[in-house]
Amino acid sequence: MDVISSTIHTHKTNFLKSDTPITTTRTHYKHIHHLQVCATRVTPSTITHQVLDEIPLSDTFAWNRLIQNHLSNKQPQHALSVYHQMLLRGVLPDNHTLPRVLAASRLWGDFVFGKQVHAQAFKLGFGSDQYVVTALIDLYGRLDSIDSAKWIFFKSSGRNSVSWTMLAKLYLMQNKPKLAVDFFHQMVELGAEVDNVALATAIGACGVLGSIQEGRKVHGIARKQGLEFDVLVSNSLLRMYIDCGSIEDANEIFYLMPSKDVISWTEMIGVSVKNGAFNDGLKLLRLMNRDGIKPDALSFSSVLPACARIAAHKLGKEIHGYLLRNGIDFNIMVQNAIMDMYVKSGFIEYASNIFATMKERDVISWTVMILGYGIHGHGELGVNLFREMEKDSRIGIDQFTYAAVLHACSSARMVEKGWFYFNRIRVPKVTHCALMVSLLARAGLFDEARIFIEERRLERHPEVLRALLDGCRIHRQVKIGKRVIDQLSELEPLNADNYVILSNWYADSAKWDMVDELRETILDMGLKPKKAYSWVELRNKVHVFGTGDVSHPRSEGIYWELKSLMKKMESKGHRRNPDFSLHDVDEERECIQIGHSEMLALSFGLISTQAKVTIHVTKNLRMCRSCHDFAKFIAKTVEQEVIIKDPNCFHHFKNGFCSCGDFW
Repeated sequence: MDVISSTIHTHKTNFLKSDTPITTTRTHYKHIHHLQVCATRVTPSTITHQVLDEIPLSDTFAWNRLIQNHLSNKQPQHALSVYHQMLLRGVLPDNHTLPRVLAASRLWGDFVFGKQVHAQAFKLGFGSDQYVVTALIDLYGRLDSIDSAKWIFFKSSGRNSVSWTMLAKLYLMQNKPKLAVDFFHQMVELGAEVDNVALATAIGACGVLGSIQEGRKVHGIARKQGLEFDVLVSNSLLRMYIDCGSIEDANEIFYLMPSKDVISWTEMIGVSVKNGAFNDGLKLLRLMNRDGIKPDALSFSSVLPACARIAAHKLGKEIHGYLLRNGIDFNIMVQNAIMDMYVKSGFIEYASNIFATMKERDVISWTVMILGYGIHGHGELGVNLFREMEKDSRIGIDQFTYAAVLHACSSARMVEKGWFYFNRIRVPKVTHCALMVSLLARAGLFDEARIFIEERRLERHPEVLRALLDGCRIHRQVKIGKRVIDQLSELEPLNADNYVILSNWYADSAKWDMVDELRETILDMGLKPKKAYSWVELRNKVHVFGTGDVSHPRSEGIYWELKSLMKKMESKGHRRNPDFSLHDVDEERECIQIGHSEMLALSFGLISTQAKVTIHVTKNLRMCRSCHDFAKFIAKTVEQEVIIKDPNCFHHFKNGFCSCGDFW
């Protein structure tokens, strides 16, 4: 590192040769109030000589305050200008001035000036001051190299926990977590003081590294130092264990913490929701409030996905109202989370209203709404929104946005648009290809879909084959569908759903011996086909129904209502659609239509709510054709909107029509 030594020597002899000589003055306490007033007069965007001239030369306090003000306002260039004026007026910088100026040089990216300040620090005898050393390490590590930063660190006698930690952070910034962890252990071995920030940095590096073994070693050091339950350290341990996939360890730390802050609660809420434990996430939010910790914007953004279900939409609305009433930072992240919640809980209009009033939108905002329009049967609106987004050059369109617009094209069967957007994707992923196959199949273009699959060698991707199968189901292409089912069964021999579809296909062809054989195969292989369930929320309670369910206390009224509606439907010439040939749900083929789970949930909603109230039902599996037709008839007959969500889309039944256009 002789280069650094020679550079410092050069700047020592040449530093600001033309400046007025620096003179030393003595501090006078009586000037402090005047200095503070002068310091606060400088606006973030201007530095006037008049204000600077009013500052007494007898102290560096006000100059340091001015420099800090500009750093706080993210104006490092003004901080450097103040420093220059400070030197011109003969004011001597101290060990509080130099770290701030070095920070300003780093933030402004002026490494040459930073090296000049380094030489000045050396000249004034601050070369080993711990604050100055730490600032120099940060400067060289970010603008030159970590090797230069290490040279400064090991040449200095002013090493402390802060400078050790700074080097570890630099390794992390360069995506070298293993070196950061090793450096921490070196720090411990050499007997350096270990504080909570050093521990948090090392623990964070273990999380980035994904090494629970290293994480537990550092955890042990924290325990020995008596810092395990320091809030900063505990929060870092929570994050590390979560990043390493050990939720049990994270839970143990969380519940042992004697003091928790908003970060602690938010971490656990987020991981609960992310892992599908929605009720646990909502419970933690309630406990957080009870503990006297006020949730912040990130807390609500973490919990809102738990409300992105029809069964929890009321709670989502309550959280939205709470945010508005309590003035919680309604930033873009929160707005995106609320939009996503409304989209996924069936309230596309609410999501659209929020989107329309957003002053600022990012790529996530646009993607949520484009996808939302697609899954709610408004594909054309989604495509139009994408075209509007393209006018904003600040938005960087990513793979998720392209997937959203392809979904919208598929929903609206806009083939030309689909091809146009697909061809703009630089490296299409399997998901994009599956959406393109879905679009072609839904449009009835099976030859094009076949050629597309063959040319891109997608025959062995189940996601793509299922997209093709959906088109076969819609257009009743049972022969092509049979070939696709056979391919899926070969690719996924342990997936019971494939055998259920195959069984329904044989049943439609009256090949009952094959149906029996497949049932035996499923039993012999120990496979368990998914059971169909539907649920509806009423007065804050979720009511769940299975196929042919008679366990509900109001079952008699539920079935009576359905029988009455079925008679009305038949009297008007409507007949049950018996086509289950490519249906992927077990049991329903052999069950009477009014015994299907979504019909039971819908009937319960009808007899339990007032007229004109929209009924929201969720089903875990696909609706059959017969129930879909029946739902259209019911919505028209009772003059109520019915929304049924299945894994593929939201069906908005109104006035005898469905938003999916009978393509699902």
